[in-house]
Amino acid sequence: MATIADIGVSAALNLFGSFIFLIAFAFLRIQPFNDRVYFPKWYLKGLRDSPSQAGAFVRKFVNVDFRSYVKFLNWIPAALKMPETELIEHAGLDSAAYLRIYLIGLKIFIPITVLAWVVLVPVNYTNDTLQLERRSNVTSSDIDMLSISNIPEKSQRFWSHIVMAYAFTFWTCYVLRKEYENVATMRLQFLASAKRRPDQFTVLVRNVPPDPDESVSELVEHFFLVNHPDNYLTNQVVVNANKLAKLVKQKKKKQNWLVYYEGKYSRNNATRPFMKTGFLGLWGKKVDAIDHHIAEIERLSKEIAEERERVVTDPKAIMPAAFVSFKTRWGAAVCAQTQQSRNPTIWLTDWAPEPRDVYWDNLAIPYVSLSVRRLIMGVSFFFLTFFFIIPIAFVQTLASITGIEKRAPFLKPIIEIKIIKSIVQGFLPGIALKLFLIFLPSILMIMSKFEGFTSISSLERRSASRYYIFNLVNVFLGSIITGSAFDQLNSFLNQSANDIPKTIGVAIPSKATFFITYIMVDGWAGIAGEILMLKPLIMYHLKNFFLVKTEKDREEAMDAGSLGFNTGEPRIQLYFLLGLVYSTVTPLLLPFILVFFAFAYVVFRHQIINVYNQEYESGAAFWPDVHKRILIALIISQLLLMGLMSTKEAAQSTPFLIALPVLTIWFYYFTQGRYEPAFIRYPLQEAMMKDTLERAREPNLNLKGYLQSAYIHPVFKSDDVDDDHDMAFAKKEDEDVLVPTKRQSRRNTPAPSKISGGSSPSLPEAVQEHQEP
Repeated sequence: MATIADIGVSAALNLFGSFIFLIAFAFLRIQPFNDRVYFPKWYLKGLRDSPSQAGAFVRKFVNVDFRSYVKFLNWIPAALKMPETELIEHAGLDSAAYLRIYLIGLKIFIPITVLAWVVLVPVNYTNDTLQLERRSNVTSSDIDMLSISNIPEKSQRFWSHIVMAYAFTFWTCYVLRKEYENVATMRLQFLASAKRRPDQFTVLVRNVPPDPDESVSELVEHFFLVNHPDNYLTNQVVVNANKLAKLVKQKKKKQNWLVYYEGKYSRNNATRPFMKTGFLGLWGKKVDAIDHHIAEIERLSKEIAEERERVVTDPKAIMPAAFVSFKTRWGAAVCAQTQQSRNPTIWLTDWAPEPRDVYWDNLAIPYVSLSVRRLIMGVSFFFLTFFFIIPIAFVQTLASITGIEKRAPFLKPIIEIKIIKSIVQGFLPGIALKLFLIFLPSILMIMSKFEGFTSISSLERRSASRYYIFNLVNVFLGSIITGSAFDQLNSFLNQSANDIPKTIGVAIPSKATFFITYIMVDGWAGIAGEILMLKPLIMYHLKNFFLVKTEKDREEAMDAGSLGFNTGEPRIQLYFLLGLVYSTVTPLLLPFILVFFAFAYVVFRHQIINVYNQEYESGAAFWPDVHKRILIALIISQLLLMGLMSTKEAAQSTPFLIALPVLTIWFYYFTQGRYEPAFIRYPLQEAMMKDTLERAREPNLNLKGYLQSAYIHPVFKSDDVDDDHDMAFAKKEDEDVLVPTKRQSRRNTPAPSKISGGSSPSLPEAVQEHQEP
């Protein structure tokens, strides 16, 4: 069991590691040859040029201005200086809202930490329960002296914890309500002031029913001209261009290698570069590298032309889905938020993601297969979560010296050395758990893609939801219940549901040291490593040395990255959970969480301003998930406190504690009804206001021309696709509002058909009359 000295050693190691990372970052960021690594956002915006140093050759690579080294920490005030309104304009609302999650952590936990240390720490420490138990050979740590474990059973001092639980709950709910209100207001203001975007006028229509007489494009146009005659503008059908996209990607890769080998040959004309055609160039036939890649590019160009022609002409490449654009935002809002037909399983409409947010690969998935895919991934996620308890249990063996000695007795002479013992117990458990979780986000993202979500933002939110559940079950509950073996897990699974809070409640105080070490490894050193950007730094210089020939190549070599909501937000939520659970149990953990929130806020503000180039803008659509998960953490902390109190035989406190989760659940439904609609619906009043202003300012706007090719598959906008094929997917300008139809019955077409030239009555009676001789 780790002691305060072990925690001190761990803190020293992590602070030293963080300091080294920050010093390395401060040195590397001011070097001219690293400028594109640490300030890529400004280059992508066209507001920064490569630093030019006149004079000696070394000045092009090394900053020789020693005054800049003295001010190596000036990035901190620079990161905090930009106002939030300017930050939203610079990086978008998603980035600004993401930073507010860290601010919520500070707003919640600063008062909670002060209260807990002023009230609960003295109440816990001024008991001698653990001192008496130590005389009976019961093992305990110095840290437990500051926790609720040091209070004897049936003590009246538990009332202080109950009062503090109420205070912490009310304060947390107050902060959450204010932030929910602020972010909802920011979202509505952002949508009202945002520049014109295609997604404001467009809906994604899926599960278009088949029609033997009309193509998907004709059917979609026919349906919306009939049912939205005053607002429909144009549509863009979804095509299955996944194979074409892969071919284009392969060709681009071959072109990069060709540039590399041509550059290599230009530096040494004496010998032609050769390569092997096998896997990774390790085996296979030896060929001339330049000639081989030229031949491969020619082959791929032919395949691309053939596949492009197939996509354009083959009806099987057209999916039963389309992006439908309207003349006004009001018309799009009405369509996106209403049911289109009697059958609720066809003509499904939803807001279209903005073009850069669309995940094109999944648009080709038939809608009917989505439910099957999600069932498969749900079952797979269950087994992934369950079986990951095995490595979690292994990590817990590292949390105690006795566990290591039991499984590896030959290490006993080494780990009994005082400094080694402190490092093992204060540092190793956290780093081991961190290593086990490295590949988890990638696995969860693959699972989300398989489920068929159609936007990058929805993929990240789904992956974040799964990651949060995983952290809750395995990192938090798993670390508590598994211990050093599966004995506790077996008893946990076999006991009644009413005893589960008691079992977890008893184990919570003893696991405080493990979570403290994890916070320091992940939340201190991990955040410092984030700002160093070691991987993008190495990859940029490798690409710059081998592949970069033009300014466009150099721009593509930059890896600006993005916030990574699917990994960052679940990590933050774990700290909210730990802070709320341990606020009344072991307040010693709270200062470590405060350091994380403060440090992470500064680091990610710097990254958002200078580095990250967000792939999409959802207008903070993720905020309801953030709000809900913090409340879930609050309810879990209340239930576990109830379980812990019951083990302390403080039965009289149970009625008072039951009210807390009830009030929290009521608060959730209140905020959901009051603020969540701003994140899932677009008010018609706001849409009409925006349309009216736009008509007054731009009366001659050619909206159809603006929306004509907004949702064409990106592969048709690439350099490999000529304008003729690009235009094959764009509608011609046509102001004729008549509905062309090839249906023989023409029963659903109230307007005259250009094909038949006759009337097309829509009522059955009219059809019968028309058919009578």
